[in-house]
Amino acid sequence: MNPFAEVRYFFTALGYFTRVPVPRWVGFEAGYLSASARYFPLVGVLVGGVGALTYLAALRVFPGGIAVMLSMAATLAVTGALHEDGLADCCDAFGGGYARDDVLRIMHDSRIGAFGAIALVIALGLKWQALAALPPSRAAWLMIAAHAASRVTAVSYLVTLDYVRPEGKAKPVAQRMSLPAFGCAAAFGLPWLFWPDWRAGCAAFGALIVLRVLLGRYFVRRIGGYTGDCLGFAQQIFELAVYLVMLGWISS
Repeated sequence: MNPFAEVRYFFTALGYFTRVPVPRWVGFEAGYLSASARYFPLVGVLVGGVGALTYLAALRVFPGGIAVMLSMAATLAVTGALHEDGLADCCDAFGGGYARDDVLRIMHDSRIGAFGAIALVIALGLKWQALAALPPSRAAWLMIAAHAASRVTAVSYLVTLDYVRPEGKAKPVAQRMSLPAFGCAAAFGLPWLFWPDWRAGCAAFGALIVLRVLLGRYFVRRIGGYTGDCLGFAQQIFELAVYLVMLGWISS
């Protein structure tokens, strides 16, 4: 393993999935994109860290609900709402399309429809309320854990499913991922889930596995595989699931 090359791959993932500027010396080659997939969960750790720090800082001035909203705004600004865009596109496509070609056409349309708008309102509202209901220390840590673990689960589709669009094969989300690379991604993103309560972490991990199987089967049945929007949609569902499972565990 070349450490310098790995740093390039990490910065490639950071530049692709966030608005954070990367050093010019990183450069660009098509191979960097496919090799960067292992670092998606680590990017999630950083995005969740931005949200957690924003939340803890805002708590010094504002009530918990406002602090959570500001933390969500911070993560949306860092990522450019990339995954939320995938959520909206998929809900419009799967909700409004019947045949495979119709689904893919609607998914490719940049305009947002009723299904997408409703999905965004519900998803963001549930995240807001779930995090606001958690104790502050648990909420801050969970932001990091959920952003990281949800990206591990989403990137797992690169191991087992096929990318369905003929164009864009240079995209990192269009490449098959090797098991060693996925193991690296899992090592970056999953351990955060099991602290401070490993039992709650196991419950959340179990929910992620179930949802991963169900969503994967749905993607295959509807379009024969996945697209980049499907990965964004999946990440949002998995992130929200972590929040809800953890809140349910604490509340029960």
